[in-house]
Amino acid sequence: MHHSPSRPILPVRQPQSIAKSSCERQRVERARSPLAGARSYPSRLFLVASLVLAITGTSASAADRPNILWITCEDTSPLLGCYGDTFARTPRLDAFARESVLYTQAFAYTGVCAPSRSCLITGVYPLRLGSLHMRSTTRLPTEIKGFPEYLRAAGYYASNNVKEDYNFATPKTTWDESSNRAHWRKRAPGQTFFSVFNFTVSHQSQIFATEAKYRENTRRLTPDQRRDPAKVTVPPIHPDTPEFRKEWARHYENVTATDYLVGDVLDELEQDGLAEDTIVFFFSDHGTGMPGVKMWAWGSSLRVPFMVRFPEKWRHLAPARPGETTDRLVTFVDFAPTVLSLVDVDLPAHLQGSAFLGAKAGPPRDLIFGGKDRQGEAVDTVRYVRDHRFQYLRNFQPHLPHSQFMSYNWQHPSMRAWERLHLAGKLTGAPARFFAPRKAVEELYDVGSDPWQIRNLAADPAYATELARLRALLATQMRAAGDLGLLPERELHARSAGSTPYAIATDARRNPITELLRAAELANQMAPRNVAALAELLRATDSAVRWWGALGLLALRADAAPAKSALLAALDDVSPDTRIAAAETLAHLGSLDRTLPVLESALRVDDIFARLAALNAAHRLGPLARPLLPAIRQAKLAAPGHKDVSDYVNRLVEYLPDRIGK
Repeated sequence: MHHSPSRPILPVRQPQSIAKSSCERQRVERARSPLAGARSYPSRLFLVASLVLAITGTSASAADRPNILWITCEDTSPLLGCYGDTFARTPRLDAFARESVLYTQAFAYTGVCAPSRSCLITGVYPLRLGSLHMRSTTRLPTEIKGFPEYLRAAGYYASNNVKEDYNFATPKTTWDESSNRAHWRKRAPGQTFFSVFNFTVSHQSQIFATEAKYRENTRRLTPDQRRDPAKVTVPPIHPDTPEFRKEWARHYENVTATDYLVGDVLDELEQDGLAEDTIVFFFSDHGTGMPGVKMWAWGSSLRVPFMVRFPEKWRHLAPARPGETTDRLVTFVDFAPTVLSLVDVDLPAHLQGSAFLGAKAGPPRDLIFGGKDRQGEAVDTVRYVRDHRFQYLRNFQPHLPHSQFMSYNWQHPSMRAWERLHLAGKLTGAPARFFAPRKAVEELYDVGSDPWQIRNLAADPAYATELARLRALLATQMRAAGDLGLLPERELHARSAGSTPYAIATDARRNPITELLRAAELANQMAPRNVAALAELLRATDSAVRWWGALGLLALRADAAPAKSALLAALDDVSPDTRIAAAETLAHLGSLDRTLPVLESALRVDDIFARLAALNAAHRLGPLARPLLPAIRQAKLAAPGHKDVSDYVNRLVEYLPDRIGK
């Protein structure tokens, strides 16, 4: 299949004159009163709907619009019977698939919840919104709203049960109710609704939950739905150990438990007589919550099950017949515009995705685009593009291994067993890649023949044309999207003080992405011939560019010795990020007397990102950082009122003494 390399993904906005099917065209063109169907609503809803219809020009009445129901689960790849997985036991979802259109190429933005959820609710890429890092709260500008607000203004009742986790404080205007009691049943009589039910039983945490919790979660499973670890097919990225077999089996059972819960909601819809008026989505928030899958950006981390059931009344909106599949590429940034399109609400200009259903659907995508940034304690920067055949990944911090410590992952017995095998020198083949000391700068995979993305084709001359094409497209997408990910996390927040990350994303002064891309390209070559040029970056005007110079020298380790004087000068840089990276580099060059005080100072300052960076540097230095142990133990922060970056600082404080003190 050929896909044009020239058509940009961003911005995506289809003209209003897009051709429609005859049935759809009749529905849109039918004469309608903007007040019809609103008269039975409470007066406040009537007023809101009337105001918005006047402003947006939306003219569909409530009777002409479907209800929309999202049933979502967590941390689940397409491990369902309807996707051909014969080990899965998912009878309700398999039956639902026979009534639905099944998407074979649906993808989350990244392999973890909060950034992906921020993308779903806003229709804006997290790397533009500032929600790209896990638990690093961003601020929304006034023009960015959760898309249910537009539905509410058009007369819909919007409920969310129950998880939000958007990496920003949810505006109060997003939902009519968001709680563990939220339900469409609380709407006004006859009111159309958009309702979300999210089930957490398949979440990563439930894989390593206590035996009692596991039994409670799976109490409805029949004996034949229990999965025997001995019969598990262990993915090729994992070592075949009892721990991995047990956890994969448990995950399959958790997915079956989810299947029951999905059935409960579908039954309620039937009982309320609403199934024929409601379009139902089912999908997961990202791939399976197993080590080496969740929190990464490989295909297994991103690909999700996704099905949409269209009742007879709304079947003209479906891209295929019930029980059929579509290989159209869809990604989470497209979901907000798609829901708005299905209910014929005008699409806000800030949306970065494209509707794939409804009156305002755009053309099929050639590519999807996304990334991975700091997950838990582990700082990283990865970007990817993917078409129907290839996935290209660019690792902007290739000097860091995949296996950086993340406390959440290390709760898995399988993760600890995997690490023990690595330390014992017993890993070979694909499972050994995870613990390699460095990552490849570029990764290219033929996803059709290599779904677990094991064979990196980036160095194969036979794929040089594809590599160059996708490399160029990635850079184009980063610039077009307003990617904030080449700024250190601390800088992102400091530069947006008094404003928002979204507002500075396209400000060439505060987010000089073209200059940052050039600096990152130089740093990522990891070539000794570039030492002088990297040292020159340490004198750049922009502190983020200086940071990339320091990272490039850090990646060179001993080969950075000719830049020692420039690195020593960088210990006094105004940027903590540059100081810490320079200090870590100099520690490898033997200048501990000059560098450890810099790290110790960072551990004591009232700067959460400086502490996290210094702790990670100490972790990588290992025994060289032992003199820092007293400062590390004192670096713990006051417990936050909710999960945020301070959690990760505190977990490293607890973890490091055992790691570097031995």
